[in-house]
Amino acid sequence: MGHEDIEKQVIDQYQQDENMMILVFAQWCVNQDLDPHELYKRAYPDQAMNAELEKTLELTVPKEEAGEVEDQTLLGVLSLFGNNELAMIVTQEIEKRKE
Repeated sequence: MGHEDIEKQVIDQYQQDENMMILVFAQWCVNQDLDPHELYKRAYPDQAMNAELEKTLELTVPKEEAGEVEDQTLLGVLSLFGNNELAMIVTQEIEKRKE
């Protein structure tokens, strides 16, 4: 396997993992009756709408059919990808739910 092949494989794997992170976030939002677009916009107000989030929302299922997405699981995945701003917004929503 050449250097370019390895590089492409690493990039492809990262993109797959990133899409999984987006799916976990989107499903968590659905399960919590939250709008993922609104949370994303609060975290990143200067960014355009995330096209990957839009595509990934089509993969979510109604919360009645979904498995539980633990708060800590989502926060860990967001942290792993350096989405600290989004993790902060998610944490705020978790705190609201606990009140």
